[in-house]
Amino acid sequence: MELPWLGEHCSERSCKQLDFLPLKCDACGEVFCKDHIHYDDHRCSSAYKKNVQVPVCPLCNTPIPVQKGEIPDIVVGAHIDKDCKYNPAQQKQKIFTNKCLKPGCKRKEMIKVVCEQCGGNFCIKHRHPLDHDCRGSSQPISKA
Repeated sequence: MELPWLGEHCSERSCKQLDFLPLKCDACGEVFCKDHIHYDDHRCSSAYKKNVQVPVCPLCNTPIPVQKGEIPDIVVGAHIDKDCKYNPAQQKQKIFTNKCLKPGCKRKEMIKVVCEQCGGNFCIKHRHPLDHDCRGSSQPISKA
C-alpha cells in the first residue's frame, strides 16, 4: 500500500472495508462505508435519537409526541397506560339506528328515510306515504 494513512475501515463487524471516503453516523458517531451508513444497515443503537418519527397510538389513533432522546415504544406504552381515550364500546356502535315509525315495524335503516309529507322516519319498505298511512298533508294521495 502506498498511502496507508488514507481512509478508514468500516465499523460494521462483517464488513471492515477500507473506505477512502468514510461516512460518520450522526447518531452513534462511528465510521461506515456507503453500504452501512444507514441506521438499519448497521443496526444503530442510537438511531432513536435522530430518527424522527411520530408514533400513533394503536388504540385511539392519536399521534403521540416524543421528545428527543426518548424511545417511542416506551412513550406510547405510557400513553396507553395513562392518557389513552380508547373506548371499546365505541367500536361496537350500531350502524342501523334509524327505527321505522310505522306501528308494528321493527326494521332499522343506516340512513334516515324521511317522508316529505309527515316528516316521519321510515324503513325502505314503508317510505312511501301510502305504505305508512301518511296523515301529514290534507291533500288526497292518489293510488297511481
